[in-house]
Amino acid sequence: MAVGTRRQPRIPLEALCRLPSFFLPVVSWKGDRVAFYWDKSGRMELYVMDLATRRVRQTSHGEVPRALRTGFTWSRDDREIAFGKDAAGDEQHDIHVIDVASGAVRRLTSDRSAEEHAVEFSPDDQWLLVNANKRLPEAPDRPGQMNLWKVKRDGSAYVPLTRHGFPAFATGWSDDGTKIAYVTNEDMTDLKNRDGYVVAPDGSATRKVWSVRAGSQDTFGGWHPDSRRIAVTSDASGQNRAGILDTETGAVRWLSPEGVEEHALRFSKNGKLLACIRNHESSVTPIVYDVATGAPHVLKLPEGFAVGAQFFDDDRRLLVTYSTDVTRASLVAYDLAADTHETLLEPEYGSIDRNVFAAARHVYYPTFDGKQVPALLYTPKDVAPGERLPAIVHVHGGPTSQWFRGFDPFAQFLADRGFVVIEPNIRGSTGYGVEFRDAAIKDWGGADLEDVAAAAAYLRTLPHVDPAKLVVFGGSYGGFMTFVAATKKPDLWRAAIAWVGISDLHRMWDESKEHFRYFLREQMGDPERDRALWRDRSAIEFADRLRAKLLMVHGVNDPRCPVSQSRIFRDRLLELGRVEGRDFEYLELADEGHGSADIQQKIRTFTILADYLDRVLA
Repeated sequence: MAVGTRRQPRIPLEALCRLPSFFLPVVSWKGDRVAFYWDKSGRMELYVMDLATRRVRQTSHGEVPRALRTGFTWSRDDREIAFGKDAAGDEQHDIHVIDVASGAVRRLTSDRSAEEHAVEFSPDDQWLLVNANKRLPEAPDRPGQMNLWKVKRDGSAYVPLTRHGFPAFATGWSDDGTKIAYVTNEDMTDLKNRDGYVVAPDGSATRKVWSVRAGSQDTFGGWHPDSRRIAVTSDASGQNRAGILDTETGAVRWLSPEGVEEHALRFSKNGKLLACIRNHESSVTPIVYDVATGAPHVLKLPEGFAVGAQFFDDDRRLLVTYSTDVTRASLVAYDLAADTHETLLEPEYGSIDRNVFAAARHVYYPTFDGKQVPALLYTPKDVAPGERLPAIVHVHGGPTSQWFRGFDPFAQFLADRGFVVIEPNIRGSTGYGVEFRDAAIKDWGGADLEDVAAAAAYLRTLPHVDPAKLVVFGGSYGGFMTFVAATKKPDLWRAAIAWVGISDLHRMWDESKEHFRYFLREQMGDPERDRALWRDRSAIEFADRLRAKLLMVHGVNDPRCPVSQSRIFRDRLLELGRVEGRDFEYLELADEGHGSADIQQKIRTFTILADYLDRVLA
């Protein structure tokens, strides 16, 4: 039986974790194939599908990473794929190249001190554009900031293209090869600001071409084939809007209506269409705009989570990754003329009956200041009259992230075991406008914590929830919130689970890379000027208030939230006389970083979670 209820789990833990999942599909330049990571063999490998015949061939055999924290890109001749690979989840990626036909892999870069991400090959196929935090040649003793680099396809030269003090992220090459687009911030007074730049392939002629107003986040999608226009997204209106920018004149033509959350992605090869995605109440839908008329074409897919939107088949079809709350992800080809779609890669369910999956309801609940907080609510099926179930407040990472109406194996696993699960998009979350997204700036563990407490209060109003069995759970920023909620709202929770969490903001700062430090400053201010705030929002200062049973789990190789964040909290509890195994539990994962999609690591994660909940809620 699960967690003291009358329920017998119908979803076997290992069977759920072993269901094959695909990731990061990328269409080839010719448009006849798509490559993707897939764990069908039991571990992550690179596969290539012929889009005409649907024939799938495994390309790699153990050379690709287990944890996916970076993507890959096709060479322009479609003969090779460049990808990043780290060591045991440490995210210090080196670039490797695999020959698609033979599967032969060669190492292109080797710098264990740097984090490198393959972006795009140049139109002449001679250079690979890379985002990297490598140390600059002229400043070998200074930490590297994330900037643009290019490396020769044969690895013979590695050249810095930008030297920004704040993180810079590349979009890609213009089709004529004369410009590279990227996004950074040079406004020292407003770290939220993002502007669009272009630079020549030799690193010269850098110029800002895209800035709606000071403080807005103005970003790029893909280049138009004319190499002059580029797809853009800006939040200057208070909501992300998609448009098209003329990089020579600075003129922008908006496509998204005001008040509708949309992001620009990429143009079709002929330049006549622009693919975007629309985000409404955690449901994501592709939109295709006619570039000449601005007319929108909304894809007719059931409400869910549809992302990707890559053109192929002479721009007649879109490749989309699509899932719903009760349907696992599939790879879908959408016919734009017929408004029909077919599945190219079917989701598998093994022995699991799909009817056991619980639907997610998008709800709003009131919080302390009268605002309404959006959330996804999962309720186990067939709740018996009078049955009172334990409940979990599951906090997402970020905080600039969001729960979506896609398939969530954590929520399904927990609901099947008798939990009511609420996934709140607390302030700080994306998808509900700029004001809501920025409401947690310099206030982590403040109003957002009150939103988490309000989620617990909302759960208590549900007749089928046992108010004595509430759990707070989260990873990364969600782990930060778990630590803070368990110490600052100690009477709310029976148990707390901090996965790769943050307990001391100053210690986090000390161990962070430069681009992570930028994000910390953007979100929580300066570590010295705002020292009082940082200490007040560090759960380590309030460990003595902990009342709930606490589980801490951390990957030893985590570069984003270092394992020291959990170690120091464990040590503080021991100093306070708390007993490990009775008052709290602590677990380090030696071969893991900031989480993982690897099957064996998923099995381990779900097993740890299930065993712990069974014990503390019995």
